[in-house]
Amino acid sequence: MSTEIVITLSDEIYQRAERFARLVNRDIASVLADTIQLYIPPVEADVADIAPVADLSDDRVLALTELQMEPEQDARLSKLLNRQQAGLLNEDERLDLQTLMQLYQEGLLRKATALNEAVKRGLLKPLSQ
Repeated sequence: MSTEIVITLSDEIYQRAERFARLVNRDIASVLADTIQLYIPPVEADVADIAPVADLSDDRVLALTELQMEPEQDARLSKLLNRQQAGLLNEDERLDLQTLMQLYQEGLLRKATALNEAVKRGLLKPLSQ
């Protein structure tokens, strides 16, 4: 199934996409669709049930700024990353690593969004530049 959308691109981005499409002998729409598919990571379906950080109370936003993986998950992730670096992962471990990395990335994004919101609200001071 596909959904058609209309987007507005800056002239510069459109020209870059057009040149690239010509280079690879494809139409612009398929180049842009593939680019979006490659660059937007998959997100668990239940994320749709999570309230936007901007809608949360100050206390909940601050709690999310401290978000961390469960200790067991973190330990398993570290072990799998070490095995991957050593070239010792089997297929089951590779799938487990992929799942844990997805959880880690989603949590990190949620935490970063909460940190941004906390600074906007004046709950935390911005990092010095």
